[in-house]
Amino acid sequence: MMRAVVLCEPGGPKNLVLTELPMPQPRPGWVRIAIRAFGLNRSELHTRLGLSQGVTFPRVLGIEAVGVVDACPDGSVPLGQQVATMLGGMGRVFDGGYAEYVVVPCSQVIQFQSNLPWDVLGAVPETLQTAYGSLSVGLDLQAGQSLLIRGGTSALGLAAATLAKEIGATVIATTRQMDRINALLAHGVDYAIVDQGEINVEVRKIFPRGVDAALELVGTPTLSDTLRATRVHGTVCFTGMLSNQWTVKDFYPIDYIPRGVRLTSYAGGASDLPAAVLQKYLEQVAANMSTLGPIHTYSLDEIPRAHADMEHNRVFGKIVGVIKS
Repeated sequence: MMRAVVLCEPGGPKNLVLTELPMPQPRPGWVRIAIRAFGLNRSELHTRLGLSQGVTFPRVLGIEAVGVVDACPDGSVPLGQQVATMLGGMGRVFDGGYAEYVVVPCSQVIQFQSNLPWDVLGAVPETLQTAYGSLSVGLDLQAGQSLLIRGGTSALGLAAATLAKEIGATVIATTRQMDRINALLAHGVDYAIVDQGEINVEVRKIFPRGVDAALELVGTPTLSDTLRATRVHGTVCFTGMLSNQWTVKDFYPIDYIPRGVRLTSYAGGASDLPAAVLQKYLEQVAANMSTLGPIHTYSLDEIPRAHADMEHNRVFGKIVGVIKS
């Protein structure tokens, strides 16, 4: 048997119940991971609230995890190997990372080697994958360009800022809370703006023509304003939905998208995070060359509180569930 946090039906944080389940058994082509830590993500909040399509209940949530391989029928991944896994149906189509063990396809594990604590390792995979893909695929960000991060104090926003600065971009990041401005600046962003719903005027005081690139993490309520903060031939990448609002009502592109501004999106999976990129990032973190931002840890029996903290934005940075420190 193993311990796992199960969501029997959509609802509040109390619907996440710690229970015991049979140990999952991997079939050929799959691998079992003894989980050491797992990041919590807004998409799991969406699932708990009943906003995600195609999810059946009861379900163990969790779209990512890190740990060590403890069973692999076809021998394609060595036993004891440190791995990360994410997405590919985790926590939606099949049980995910809010547990002591998870079974996933071998194709969605990423091998790595690190002596970092497990809570730190648990904060990395999905956040890094999304930040890396958003900047490289979504925005094709280049050295010398300016980047606006809408939702800068989220774990994804902080990771994107770190990667963008390493590329050589100038970064503007937003927060809705004045007391987090200094935290953003300490993280390395060049400009921090308090977001009260419209920021395009403030952005253009810094970059009169508008920014070269913008990463939209808040969602559709701020997307129109983010587009207006972007220069002609600049690009806005829609990646996050911190607001829980996914669609634009009565979308008329010619009226909604400013002339000459490009709108794209990004979503990826384990195959979109090269093992070499993950390994390099972990080594940079270990050498204090890269920073993850704040990490907030919770045990399995504290996951309902972690969800409440995430839902009500009580903390900024990455929330991580820890099985073993």
